[in-house]
Amino acid sequence: MTQIDAGGILDIAMAGTSATLLARKWESALLVNVDNGTLQRLLDDAEAMKAIEKIEGWRALGDNIIETIINKSEKVKALKNKDRDGTLTDKQKKELSAEEKEYKSKRKLVQEKLIKFATRIPAFMYLTDFRENTLQDVITKIEPALFQTVTGLTVADFHLLVRLRVFNTEQMNQAVFAFRRYEDASLRYTGIESHEGLRHVGLYDTVVAQE
Repeated sequence: MTQIDAGGILDIAMAGTSATLLARKWESALLVNVDNGTLQRLLDDAEAMKAIEKIEGWRALGDNIIETIINKSEKVKALKNKDRDGTLTDKQKKELSAEEKEYKSKRKLVQEKLIKFATRIPAFMYLTDFRENTLQDVITKIEPALFQTVTGLTVADFHLLVRLRVFNTEQMNQAVFAFRRYEDASLRYTGIESHEGLRHVGLYDTVVAQE
């Protein structure tokens, strides 16, 4: 047998089929919010903008992507309102179509980056051994350094993004529960009882009784 550290386990957890199994419940678009209201809250908070730029691949989206999405979507909305009166020229209609396609494409890219970050959270759970604590407590009070290593964000960064509703905590509770059930079922299949006598299971920000 070869001894490996947390980084080695993370590499295994995030590679190939294992990554798919771990992240399956964390790839839902419902976990993140990319509507104009949420994006505007990000834009208005300098610390939040610094935090989100730490997410892997974010800088590759280009400068001012949030401003572009908001501005173009507002422009499209204004043109559509004008089109209700039938006053748009053919040129303006083509412009409307192009602008709408562009901002929807950019919004999708932002969504994908946030979801990619979310799929690192089950890898963090996989590396921890706390089941009765909420994930929120594990992140903030028990293993904040590990969380930063796995996700690239500090606890303060993540809390700020959660407070701004970039991440949907209701959906995260469901995703944590699904992950815990999948993890336990997989271990039982191999004859391992992960946490014998466990009476409660911590979700993201709440605790439920073990079935």
